Amino acid sequence: MLEEKQADLDREKQRKLLERLVAELSRDHFDLYYQSTSEIAFLLESYIQGNAKLTQDERALLAPLTRRDIEIKLSLHSGM
Repeated sequence: MLEEKQADLDREKQRKLLERLVAELSRDHFDLYYQSTSEIAFLLESYIQGNAKLTQDERALLAPLTRRDIEIKLSLHSGM
């Protein structure tokens, strides 16, 4: 049960972190709103691996996510 709560907490942290990164990306990509989810996931993945200012903990939290995982999270939270 504790592991399940930790997994839920990690998913929520990932969601909030991805929201922040989408906001950061949108400052440089004014047309981000009009891009497909797969294109945004690609941009996020590249940003995370490159210029994103992330702590080690944040990087560790996002490390297990594939581009497809990011796509799914974006589509589930289309309010991002």
